[in-house]
Amino acid sequence: MSLTLEEAIARVPFLAGASDLKTTPLTGGITNLNYRIDADGKSHVLRITGADTELLGIRREIEHAANKAAGELGVAPEVEFFIEPEGYLVTRFVNGAHIPPEEMVKEENIRRVAEKVRKFHREGPPLKGEFNVFRRVEMLTATSRRNNCKFPENFDWIGDNMRAVEEAFNHDPYTPTPIHGDLLNLNFLDENGEIFILDWEYSGMGDIYFDLANFSHHHRLSDEQVRVWLQAYFGEATPKRFARLKLMWPMSEVHEAMWGTTQTGISKLDEDFQGYADLWFGRATEAMQDPRWEEWLKEVATD
Repeated sequence: MSLTLEEAIARVPFLAGASDLKTTPLTGGITNLNYRIDADGKSHVLRITGADTELLGIRREIEHAANKAAGELGVAPEVEFFIEPEGYLVTRFVNGAHIPPEEMVKEENIRRVAEKVRKFHREGPPLKGEFNVFRRVEMLTATSRRNNCKFPENFDWIGDNMRAVEEAFNHDPYTPTPIHGDLLNLNFLDENGEIFILDWEYSGMGDIYFDLANFSHHHRLSDEQVRVWLQAYFGEATPKRFARLKLMWPMSEVHEAMWGTTQTGISKLDEDFQGYADLWFGRATEAMQDPRWEEWLKEVATD
């Protein structure tokens, strides 16, 4: 059973006892409700989680662990309280500005983001949950089928391509690493020249290339910008690294599409989830039709 805003505030000791408290809804999210809470001269964000989010594979204890670790590393807003068992987070309010997509793709900003993402990948702790895009798409597909959701006509073809990519990746298996899993533009804030990453609900132990590709497709990076991104992250943008990112790119887009598809069957929100799914299936299809596709599969599968 979800808590009301007032009930949630009453569960947070430093908010419940505040003498001066003001709440303001924060816009931008779909799955959860977020509020800015000003209390006794300090500002916080209270995140009230949406209904049935476990059907999307979200585990709030993992979100808490990832956000807490990222906050301690200076990558995310610091966690100040965790309401259990509901899984609501209270974090420091970042008094920062969003970085528009057209600004984010500039080399300076790509390098700033690479530094933060790499820091979490390398210094974040092991998380008690897996983020494997292939298994997650299978899970979301099963949930969508149980809820009679709509699939695109070329869904079998998409699945064949995903299996080919997974087989190529298996020639050089990834080392499970703590990843963010949802690097869309709205999840970044710039506070006094420092970037912070928000929304850690899809975090888990996964392939770093998922984060690299996820950021790339959400910001529609050109090939040149992808090479800047890879060089900023690794120090060098080799052909194999480029190929692996370009293959993971539509894997992440299919995951995005399946999130929308699943939401059409389980969400009670008045959102165009079908339109969202159709957009990302279309983008994934386009990416898989790149004339370099077979070349990338061979590059990645070569020892």
